[in-house]
Amino acid sequence: MAKIKLGKWLGGGLGWALGGPLGAVLGFALGSAFDASSDIVVSSGQPVYTSQRAQPAGDFAASLLVLSAAVMKSDGKILKSELDYVKRFLAQQFGEEHAQQQLLLLKEILKQQIPLREVCIQIRQSMPHSQRLQIIHYLFGISKADGNVDAAELQTIQTIADYLAINAADFNSLKAMYFRDVNSDYKILEIEQNAPDEEVKKAYRRMAVKFHPDKVAALGEEVQKAAKEKFQKVQQAYENIKKQRGFS
Repeated sequence: MAKIKLGKWLGGGLGWALGGPLGAVLGFALGSAFDASSDIVVSSGQPVYTSQRAQPAGDFAASLLVLSAAVMKSDGKILKSELDYVKRFLAQQFGEEHAQQQLLLLKEILKQQIPLREVCIQIRQSMPHSQRLQIIHYLFGISKADGNVDAAELQTIQTIADYLAINAADFNSLKAMYFRDVNSDYKILEIEQNAPDEEVKKAYRRMAVKFHPDKVAALGEEVQKAAKEKFQKVQQAYENIKKQRGFS
């Protein structure tokens, strides 16, 4: 069996979270995983997380695992397609080794009752708006992982967004990237369908700044890859509107 190394990527997140509701959830999961496997690496007899202030990537990763679990649990069933989506995302963003490690922790988190409001308040107080937007974008991906849209999962994402202080326009913009209708391009740019061409151009510039991958640069190159997908959907929405209207 491969040795599981709970390194600084999530360890930093645990250190940041110690003492708060997020730390309680993750600490319990880590303890459960440790009890279940003798292959988890420890340092000086202790799990390898620290009480030091986490790096931003640790904050993001820790938050992502817990909120992913909340969404996956909301419809009363855990689907293999959802776990596969999470694993693919983690592998693409952080490498195959990290994906295997964090998937084990996610499975332990899924066994818990998550204090969603308290966890979200802690995240909101510690994480900038651009990173919270990236988390909501990712959670919509989970809700679509099996191709079926579950109302309970969407409601949970809405609740998380409210707790994270994501406004309705930003929420609907991110949702429109995954749930398409005739007005999706306009929703992505946060404008009405009858907006004049000049307003469309201004909206694109505004959204391009808001969703630019550089906004999550502090999380490292890996997370920026996911942010580029969101940014590209803004660009595509603008191109679609330009083509439809015939302006350049």
